[in-house]
Amino acid sequence: MRFMVIVKASKDSEAGVMPSTELLTAMGKFNEELVKAGMMEAGEGLHPTSNGARIKYSGGQGTATNGPFALSGDLVAGFWLINAKSLDDAIVWMKRAPFGAGDEIEIRQVFSTEDFGEALTPELREQEERLRAQAGKK
Repeated sequence: MRFMVIVKASKDSEAGVMPSTELLTAMGKFNEELVKAGMMEAGEGLHPTSNGARIKYSGGQGTATNGPFALSGDLVAGFWLINAKSLDDAIVWMKRAPFGAGDEIEIRQVFSTEDFGEALTPELREQEERLRAQAGKK
């Protein structure tokens, strides 16, 4: 099963405060363990929302609003994309991540093509497989 691990933003991440060498070293070691276990597909930190934008859709059109955005529980500072046997397995692994007091992550399962059932017709399934192959994500 694939899971996205979402690292919640903090005052520091939104202020553009970079992690210390010690934290980068610890995170590198943790990522190395994930890779050796065959779990890690991707993992990245994100720039603060002051460097981003949101697009809100209405009536078939999108309207962009540039950041920064107010610090709330929905802001993301980074992510991992991992493979785990189950949600419980993902939790066990992510409890080991080198975060400090008050830091928060969220773990969400990524949909697979099988999750969409009959709504994903053979034609749509073929299109999805072709696009993934073209994007180099297969």
